[in-house]
Amino acid sequence: MKMKKTILSCLLALGFLSASAQDQQPKTEYVFNPHWYVQIQPVGLQHTLGEVDFGDLNSYNVQAAIGRQFSPVFGLRLAVNGWQSKAGSEINGDKYLWDWKYVAPSLDLTINLSNAFCGFNPNRVFNFGLFLGGGANIGFSNDNAADAKAAMGAKHGVNTLEYLWDGSKVRPFAQGGITADFKLSDAVSFGIELSANTLSDKYNSKNADNWDWYFNALAGVKINLGPTYTTRVIPAPEPEIRYVEKVVEKVVEVPAPVAAPVIEPIRRDVFFKINSFKIQDSEASKVKDIADYLNKYPNAKVVVTGYADAGTGNDRINDRLAAQRADAVVKALKEQYSIAADRISYDSKGARVQPFAENDMNRVSICIAE
Repeated sequence: MKMKKTILSCLLALGFLSASAQDQQPKTEYVFNPHWYVQIQPVGLQHTLGEVDFGDLNSYNVQAAIGRQFSPVFGLRLAVNGWQSKAGSEINGDKYLWDWKYVAPSLDLTINLSNAFCGFNPNRVFNFGLFLGGGANIGFSNDNAADAKAAMGAKHGVNTLEYLWDGSKVRPFAQGGITADFKLSDAVSFGIELSANTLSDKYNSKNADNWDWYFNALAGVKINLGPTYTTRVIPAPEPEIRYVEKVVEKVVEVPAPVAAPVIEPIRRDVFFKINSFKIQDSEASKVKDIADYLNKYPNAKVVVTGYADAGTGNDRINDRLAAQRADAVVKALKEQYSIAADRISYDSKGARVQPFAENDMNRVSICIAE
């Protein structure tokens, strides 16, 4: 008859590492760079409000600007808009039209709404924005208005141009508008701009008892001067590491009739003070118990395992401290009690394995003799 006896081959085996590392990849983050830009809009159309047909009040318009983008959302630009404006009147079926030249420098606050609501993305193809600003409209070459006034007076005996001006006039104006930019490359984008401009009633020489208005539609390119962004790589998070004890069981068959005396193993836990590997007087008796057991049973051997608590220090410190605690017990067994070195095995776990639930109890060397 045979009986099976389960022998625990290692009560505290070497821990195996299990990492919860998922397939995480580094991330690339775009960092905005403040930068200058120039804007050229050679294709434009202006429409001024008036009493004649819509098509009679349209004229060619151009604009150039230089700007600074301070953040992904906000910037400033200095723009110069100009060419000509038109006005007209109709009296008893007769239509009278006139035009004049102007130049209008302005300072505008620009706002990138795409970045404001969707976040900065230099690879975005389309960006929508708006601008608000104002400046000075400098009008000149208003001779056609004088001719129109003379013609209306001669035929109809009326004067509809009460605010007729000549020479050059400077008038403040305010404007606001929207922009739509389409990225062509990191440096160049194609843009469309629509704006509404208002200024004093005297701009078109007519007395209408309200502000004069003109509207601009412009198209052109924006050229960024220098890099608009840089990239940086954010490393993937370090995997969470857990250390798990592995218990190995071995089944050994022994003959049933042989009854050998059972020698119980002995375990002693030698505790240390924080950040110390010196054996305290109160713990020295535990080392002596191990030595007495080894002297009583000449074939017995001892395994000494050092630990450190996870609540203090770091892995490098705790690895060293745990090894020193194991060495202190081994040295005492050899030097104080003359235990042969080949009967002593030792190991250290640092703070990676915590044999006790209470943090402070893990400052220990566990000695198991059998």
